[in-house]
Amino acid sequence: MLRIAIPKGSLEEGTFSLFKQADLPITRRDERDYSIAINDPRISEAMILRPQEIASYVGEGEFDIGITGKDWIVETEAVVEEVADLQFSRGGWNKIKIVLATDKNNPIKDVGDIDPNAKIVTEYPRITRRYFKNIGKRKVRIRLSYGATEVKVPRLADYLIDVTETGYTLIKNGKRIIATILESTTLLVANKESWADPKKRQAINEIKDLLLGVLDARGKVLIKMKVSEENLESLLEYLPAQESPNYSPVFSQNKREKLFSVETILEKSKLNIVIPEIRKLGAKDIVELNVGKVIL
Repeated sequence: MLRIAIPKGSLEEGTFSLFKQADLPITRRDERDYSIAINDPRISEAMILRPQEIASYVGEGEFDIGITGKDWIVETEAVVEEVADLQFSRGGWNKIKIVLATDKNNPIKDVGDIDPNAKIVTEYPRITRRYFKNIGKRKVRIRLSYGATEVKVPRLADYLIDVTETGYTLIKNGKRIIATILESTTLLVANKESWADPKKRQAINEIKDLLLGVLDARGKVLIKMKVSEENLESLLEYLPAQESPNYSPVFSQNKREKLFSVETILEKSKLNIVIPEIRKLGAKDIVELNVGKVIL
């Protein structure tokens, strides 16, 4: 039913990993193969493309859905439905930024002081043109870069507009950030007509739920325990939970003591505090289990 475009390059590893954890593993013969497959009845075709291309192809209807960066949606001016934020970028789980930078020896500190005839090197010509138009610098000369943008300043250009996560690479190459133009993350996007089709929208939402279920499970664990009836209420009141904890009576060999089984999903980072406290409240036989997905 759905034709999907998967990004190659910097977003490839994160996308393949996310789909595998969502039980939608992407298969191909080798790393150079652009023809891929996803064994799922909702997906009829899958193709791997550069993220720079995906937003436009989805917008034009060549694919129903795709994975690409917000930066490329803005750059290509693609008209797509932004279905979900997948929360990763080319560098990991942090947002990336499109920044204006220059050589560390350039005395300019404010964008308003930039020479209107300055040369700008970038792989985002449309974003760059719009930005300088908005600050009244329409005449800047924009040069398209195909990589290693930071090394072209100051030899081939006065300023650069490029993507960064931490700014470390720019600083290491003797550059200084002047302004942040855009923040970007990886998105699941859909063709507008596909999104308007009830059957396709249902399939898209089912895929989205599987992907977001993996993201929601990050850093979480399932905790199971037993507690007596007299301690049940105080334990339930204490337990931090995404939803109310589940509990049910369990068989006890000691017929004078009524036991309940309690389970809830918690942030793993909080267990060092939670476990000693729930033991004080009467919890016993505590078991910690990994969580693959959380779908509410």
